[in-house]
Amino acid sequence: MISYRLDVDDLSDMRFAYSPLFETAASLWALRWPELFVLHLPWIQRTRARMARLGPADIAVLHGLIGTKRGWLPDFATPRPSTPLPDIAAELAVVAATDPEKAAADRLAVNDGRQPPPDDEPSAVARALERYWQSAIAPHWPRMRAVLESDMRYRANLMGREGAAAMLGGLDHRAHWRTGSFHVHPGSGLHYDVDVSGRGLWLIPSLFVPQTVSPVGTGELPAIFYKARGIGTLWESEPARPGRALADLIGAARARVLRALDGPESTTDLSRRLRVTPSAVSQHLAVLHRSGLVAKTRAGRSVLYARTPLGDELL
Repeated sequence: MISYRLDVDDLSDMRFAYSPLFETAASLWALRWPELFVLHLPWIQRTRARMARLGPADIAVLHGLIGTKRGWLPDFATPRPSTPLPDIAAELAVVAATDPEKAAADRLAVNDGRQPPPDDEPSAVARALERYWQSAIAPHWPRMRAVLESDMRYRANLMGREGAAAMLGGLDHRAHWRTGSFHVHPGSGLHYDVDVSGRGLWLIPSLFVPQTVSPVGTGELPAIFYKARGIGTLWESEPARPGRALADLIGAARARVLRALDGPESTTDLSRRLRVTPSAVSQHLAVLHRSGLVAKTRAGRSVLYARTPLGDELL
């Protein structure tokens, strides 16, 4: 069991972020154990074919990142985000600049004390991850990012409505809040207890974790990686088409927009999901809003839209 002890200040300092580099590294789990990632099978099949474009040295480096100890990844290859919306280039620069002694220690920790071949320098690991990112993740990143951002908004709204304990408990069915501590059961016999002590707690949705995970190395910043909502929508070739009657009533394009609003979404998110221009989505949302089928609210610099009860009844 992993336990994080949080006081009132720690709860108020929880932050959400996503990490393109963590998604890149964690996706190696899906390639190694596809039976655990059936929702990603379309991506797995395409990516395995593309892996042939990488050189054998890169493939050896990538395979070597998955440790023999429960399949853990070395912490230096997945640095904690320092901003809610990190850039892949900045994250890779952190990996390349890692002290070789720390990188070696991290690799030993995930391989039961044995140094596996090849013993690559951090810069070589960063280069291999960058080439893998370009081949396997970057072509799909806009869609992946939309799912991650939608999850972050959902959790933040849930915390605002029902409190931090409800939000934390909703990250994983095996997670719970009790007497000032947040407990996660990773299912591997791991026991890890941390006092957050004002360092902040990062909550990071992921598309490629089989369950909630957390870095456990000494000195690692408190962070929890959990399964994002909506992963099943990632590889749909086309959003579900609305029923003929609804399309006849309000038009096929507006019916698709209305059906897509299962949760609060921005114009940009909807345009990515539906693969139409933001201006077209904005025009449809304006009509749906004037008709009382969609509500809108401002969250920071974004305007979020969601179906109203009337919209739900119409669907």
